[in-house]
Amino acid sequence: MHRGPMGQHSVCLYFVVAVGLTVSPSRSQFFRGESVTLKCEDHSSAGWTLRRNTSRGTRTQCGSEWGSADGLSCRISYIYPSDSGVYWCESRGGGASSISVNISGSVILQSPVLPVMEGHDLTLSCQSQTPPSKPSAAFYKDGSLIRTEPTGHMTLQHVSRSDEGLYKCHISAHGESPSSWISVSGEELHFLLHLLVISPFFISTLLLVSLCPQRASGNRNQSINILPPSRETI
Repeated sequence: MHRGPMGQHSVCLYFVVAVGLTVSPSRSQFFRGESVTLKCEDHSSAGWTLRRNTSRGTRTQCGSEWGSADGLSCRISYIYPSDSGVYWCESRGGGASSISVNISGSVILQSPVLPVMEGHDLTLSCQSQTPPSKPSAAFYKDGSLIRTEPTGHMTLQHVSRSDEGLYKCHISAHGESPSSWISVSGEELHFLLHLLVISPFFISTLLLVSLCPQRASGNRNQSINILPPSRETI
């Protein structure tokens, strides 16, 4: 709180909410029958809830019709194809940090859950639930064949924004994986995401120190300024 002109007070309240949805195992595709744990990595007291949209229903909450809730974590002990859908962390102000989850009975594509930084390498792995006699796999982007790798692993070096798209893979005699969207982010966005997750209180302090004095000197009336949590379209 800062004392402004004529003895009046200017109150500055800035809320910086840093929340991320983590998945364990860290991937977006799973085999039927696997155990999956999702968690809202919260650095505030906003009261985040894990929800999902699937063919079973929309905006359903963990612990109500699916999963076992434990604080900010949610565990699905046996995952079914009908569990495929969009999962996100939500507060009263809206949603944030969504992820699409796909369940396959035969082949999955292992890819990064978070965006890949521009200029870094991207490694994709194609796996079948039953070990193939030949691990060779064909990789596709936006429906077009990229190449076939005899090891079942493919690395794209020094990715750029043009590498963004829908990726999938195919193993002969085993089938095709679901498609996963892979995003590529610039250094500025990647740095900001790390700051929001790692140092929310540091950012809050900077905002209070830099913005509150300006409010106090430039506003003669008492005011409350609230910066709402960032939202992500679900």
